[in-house]
Amino acid sequence: MFVDECVIKVQAGDGGRGCASFRREKFEPWGGPNGGDGGRGGDVVLVGDDDTNNLIDCKYHPQWKAGHGGHGMGKDCHGGDGKSVVLKLPLGTVVINEETGQTATEIIADGQSVVLSKGGNGGWGNTRFKSSTNRAPRNANPGQPGEHGVYRLVLKSIADVGLVGFPNAGKSSLIARLTNARPRTASYPFTTLQPQIGVCDASEDPRRPHRLQIADIPGLIAGASEDRGLGHRFLRHIERCRLLVILLDMAGCDDRDPRDDYATLRRELALYNPALAKKPRLIMANKMDLEGAAANLVRFKRHCRAKILEVSCVTGAGIPELKRELSKGVRAQRVREKESPSPAI
Repeated sequence: MFVDECVIKVQAGDGGRGCASFRREKFEPWGGPNGGDGGRGGDVVLVGDDDTNNLIDCKYHPQWKAGHGGHGMGKDCHGGDGKSVVLKLPLGTVVINEETGQTATEIIADGQSVVLSKGGNGGWGNTRFKSSTNRAPRNANPGQPGEHGVYRLVLKSIADVGLVGFPNAGKSSLIARLTNARPRTASYPFTTLQPQIGVCDASEDPRRPHRLQIADIPGLIAGASEDRGLGHRFLRHIERCRLLVILLDMAGCDDRDPRDDYATLRRELALYNPALAKKPRLIMANKMDLEGAAANLVRFKRHCRAKILEVSCVTGAGIPELKRELSKGVRAQRVREKESPSPAI
């Protein structure tokens, strides 16, 4: 089961109470205060984990509560700190405060640690209040309450290349050709029901490996922005991609026109997020081994002047050239990001 959105409730631990006590020992009539401080409450901590790929743990465990700090005691004994709670989240998780709607943080790196809710400080014992004018303080502080809140976790997968196309355009077959991922493929629409991430080795020199992460999302259809088909919520998984690959069924299966498909895909991307429609992209003509694909490609080239890569996922024709173009496009985009970094979508 793949979960890419859920709501959690978090509660950091309260600080322990300070203690008000006095020394009571034989031959020590003026013993003085010896109340210890309360312990600090535990935090709720988010940690990026490269081995976690979805939010299923948070889906079925929506409440996270850290331990309270121990109370102070006599003989200057301080309370122990409360135990913190650690949530391991997949990379690309956006944490949104449900009350304000503002983004609290984003987890984008393996091992990245963020304190989402801080534990309360422990209260001072009466020893802290001793002074030259107050030799026997009888007051102590209560512990502070820990922070709490309700947050929505939204997963936006981090990948270099995103595949966009109609159902049965060949996205799953392509990612199986390029990577070690083995998504389900069949001759009926919507075989892909959840995003798939694969790693492609696009290097031409084995001494200098160049690995690309490729994201395959469920197919889009006309009206996806109006929740037709599987809707377009899965497009969040390609928002962070450096390069988009528009897959077109050039054989015109199911009596579709590649020109109409291309216009529909561009429109749905723009309706979801205008910035997504402006990302660098490659156009890939798939199923070139089938009858009628060549004639449709000639008509499509009259309609679109952009460079078009001819590929057959079944025979493997055009795959090496596609890898070179993907590598070149991703490298160029990384250089642009270094020169003029922009915030993630």
